[in-house]
Amino acid sequence: MATSPAPESSPDSRLHEDLHWLFARLKQGLAGAEAAAVREHGMNLWGYTVLMAVVEAPARTQLALAQAVSVDKSKLVVILDELESAGLVLRRPDPADRRARIIEVTPQGSLALEAARGDIKAIEDRLLTDLDAPVRAALRSALRHLAGAPIVRIEDGQPSETACAPQQA
Repeated sequence: MATSPAPESSPDSRLHEDLHWLFARLKQGLAGAEAAAVREHGMNLWGYTVLMAVVEAPARTQLALAQAVSVDKSKLVVILDELESAGLVLRRPDPADRRARIIEVTPQGSLALEAARGDIKAIEDRLLTDLDAPVRAALRSALRHLAGAPIVRIEDGQPSETACAPQQA
């Protein structure tokens, strides 16, 4: 089922003032465009997100990685299996704790991430093309802020109903 574009004729409507709807609409559009882009590089959006986090902190354990990207531990295992099968990451035992696994990006993973990031940046630039540089910077700053303590405050320690949880069989 195709979705129609957001109605431009009523920017003052209650719908256009609702943060959930605004974020959901942005996520829907970005996810569609970005999923196609990262698929070209052998991963899905969760794989892309996890790969970025691994590059930021290569010695991170699976548990720390799951917490960093806000994904359920068991779902992370599936994501890592896919990335490992594609040759984008390696898992090795942690010398300090043989039960833990350290995730490392492979050279192929670094190249795939760099290429995917370029495609994602082009999509984001197209989305933000109507905003001048200071407004873009302010938007990103506000979103980074909201994704920190303010969202934790309203979650009140409860897991999100829409978090990436394990698939039910």
